[in-house]
Amino acid sequence: MKILVTGAFGQLGSELRELSINYPQDSFTFVDREEMPLDNVNKVFDVLEEVQPDVIVSGGAYTAVDKAESEPELVDVINHQAVAVMAKWARSNDRKLIHISTDYVFQGNSSTPLKEGEPTDPINVYGLSKQRGEEAIAQSGADAVIIRTAWVYSSHGANFVKTMIRLMTERDEISVIADQIGSPTFARDLAKAILDIIQSKKWEKGIYHFSNEGEISWYDFAVAIRELKGLDCKINAIPTEQYPTPAKRPKYSLLDKTKIRTQFGVVVPNWKDSLEEMLIKV
Repeated sequence: MKILVTGAFGQLGSELRELSINYPQDSFTFVDREEMPLDNVNKVFDVLEEVQPDVIVSGGAYTAVDKAESEPELVDVINHQAVAVMAKWARSNDRKLIHISTDYVFQGNSSTPLKEGEPTDPINVYGLSKQRGEEAIAQSGADAVIIRTAWVYSSHGANFVKTMIRLMTERDEISVIADQIGSPTFARDLAKAILDIIQSKKWEKGIYHFSNEGEISWYDFAVAIRELKGLDCKINAIPTEQYPTPAKRPKYSLLDKTKIRTQFGVVVPNWKDSLEEMLIKV
């Protein structure tokens, strides 16, 4: 099987690259923004024609949530139009697509874990672009699995965990938002889930949710990082209003993982167990 992975050096792409050695029967092609610039839809099509993958893993995206507010056109090209090209190509060539989406397609007013069929209503440019990407896949008729995930972190790249370690090492006191609720996703766990789905005999197109199990705030996450790393830093819990950002964030975006577990038998580890595993590397 030929598998094309976009976003080769992102958090997810890096984890997929490391795990791909466990699948010698498959041929993996990893492309970054130099080889497959997602802001150039013609180039996206050309790469697909050249590689001729059996499965496309669409992991590359514009993910700078705050910066997105100031350049919505570029965000739409990368997160919507490029995805539409992949979906149409997959449909025309009878190939499979796995696309990574986000909890940010939801408004965040719920108080119970979000299921796949609940209405989307994004509150920022990034979330809107990802919603449009999902809609383009649906309209294409592609044989596609869309995986919404949240709060992704890894030993690769920049993320909340590594930022917290740096700040808690440099400072005696920090403040972290305590009223945004969800669950983090260790990119390695997500990569394992994707590879399991690719190999699954129970492939079923549709939207699925994946993050680690548990329900926490960003403040809870920061406290756990401090404890597990043995750092000495005071952490103040603050409301969202005290840390204004250009893009609004959902207050509650905990994802219900029942569907992905039931359909594919995917393992969903607890968030703290995965955090411990990741911190061994940093």
